[in-house]
Amino acid sequence: MARYVFITGGVVSSLGKGLASAALGALLQARGFSVRLRKLDPYLNVDPGTMSPFEHGEVFVTDDGAETDLDLGHYERFTGVAARKTDSVSSGRIYSNVLEKERRGDYLGKTIQVIPHVTNEIKDFIEIGDDEVDFMLCEIGGTVGDIEGLPFFEAIRQFAQDRPRGQCIFMHLTLLPYVSASGELKTKPTQHSVKELRSIGIAPDVLVCRSERPIPEKEREKIALFCNVRKEAVIAAPDLATIYEAPLAYHREGLDQAVLDAFGISPSPRPNLARWEDVMDRLEHAEGEVRVAIVGKYTQLEDAYKSIAEALTHGGMANRTRVKAEWIDAEIFEREDPAPYLEGFHAILVPGGFGERGTEGKIKAAKFARERKIPYLGICLGMQMAVIEAARDLAGLEDAGSEEFDHESGKKRFTPVVYHLKEWVQGNYKVQRKVDDDKGGTMRLGAYTAQLQPGSKVADVYGATTIEERHRHRYEVDNRYREKLEGCGLVFSGMSPDGRLPEIVEVKDHPWFIGVQFHPELKSKPFAPHPLFADFIRAAKEVERLV
Repeated sequence: MARYVFITGGVVSSLGKGLASAALGALLQARGFSVRLRKLDPYLNVDPGTMSPFEHGEVFVTDDGAETDLDLGHYERFTGVAARKTDSVSSGRIYSNVLEKERRGDYLGKTIQVIPHVTNEIKDFIEIGDDEVDFMLCEIGGTVGDIEGLPFFEAIRQFAQDRPRGQCIFMHLTLLPYVSASGELKTKPTQHSVKELRSIGIAPDVLVCRSERPIPEKEREKIALFCNVRKEAVIAAPDLATIYEAPLAYHREGLDQAVLDAFGISPSPRPNLARWEDVMDRLEHAEGEVRVAIVGKYTQLEDAYKSIAEALTHGGMANRTRVKAEWIDAEIFEREDPAPYLEGFHAILVPGGFGERGTEGKIKAAKFARERKIPYLGICLGMQMAVIEAARDLAGLEDAGSEEFDHESGKKRFTPVVYHLKEWVQGNYKVQRKVDDDKGGTMRLGAYTAQLQPGSKVADVYGATTIEERHRHRYEVDNRYREKLEGCGLVFSGMSPDGRLPEIVEVKDHPWFIGVQFHPELKSKPFAPHPLFADFIRAAKEVERLV
């Protein structure tokens, strides 16, 4: 039966609960324990799949097709444990499940209430896979005191009460603001946050205190006294130069030891941190730098492309190279020549997205990379834009475009070399979709197999001819144009096993030009960089040497 660590936050949001949870998971692994991480979000969306990236950052997709919070990306990157549908839930999903049961009559005519019906649903979710791991780390989204989070806080309070003593602990993340006028770190916000938590029946066992500066011993003692935690369980979390320093930094502060002490695990196994020491060595002793332009449509919020930014960093680690990623709004290229913006870069990446806005700029970026022989990686929509560019400029289909843009405008303007995917094979089943289906959860989601053409660039990069990658899209390159496009130098080097869906394209006689329909960034990790990103940065290094 797993031991549970419930991670809560206070004072303000965006303090780094997800990162602290992921780092703790990595440290417990380093001590030989198995872990699984879970996120409970209080928002009423059933999942983040229908949210704008400006609202909630990127949507992280699991192998089994769940659209989840970006914190699950941190969990995977730090622990290597593949997330599942059962690792992410929202208030919307919980209430939806409760209401479905009520409609079916499962509650036998009872009045449905937050306690016990909603809290029981949350508790049932928390204990899924209880017997699979040594530690289950459950992060509660939002901050203590948020009205929408109350059912989750009540559920974890009950859950800890239901379990044998010593099987659940609570870790609370707070802020210690620095007031420059007085030159002091202020502990009062942390005290109030803990008071709020205790008022709903939860007493923290470990306090993680975010601060710009080191916490003096006097303040640490004060926090321990007023918040009723052991001084050794007051963990400082100063700002770091890179998120990948977090496991080593938290270990130096004693987070993993404080958690094991709270569980009474003594003597505790010694940690093997060689993996994270190697990660930091690769970051701190990088040789040279490459500049990568990310031409996207959500560039005002870097969290919209969080996994891509991290995968580029991992690619740099694989090559012991520093990657300087720069964000360029694709809409600029719809008004101006891309050359002055892109000429100084060693590689160009065009990420995914939805809708027509900025797509003509992405097409121009793909054309610039193709003609100038600059390494290009197109992901999802970035692949589709590369295909449209080739169709227009190489195959003579001047009005080539995507059905997505026609659907958005409500009139036919393009020859659709990219079409709405109406059916595909998922395992042993055929999935069917219509254009007017509900938006939530109706895309081609999760891990699918692709067959690579022997001797192709991607087969060489992967070192295999069968791969499995994660998808999130509802539009697909039309295979009917394959022969025409291949006659112009665009190679369809990866296909679905039934040969109907193009998965990868590459440009013949180009140093490195690859477009993929899936999202390789979702499977990249600092200690296991994704082969596409590792080779993409290698190609960028070649350009940097020539320049």
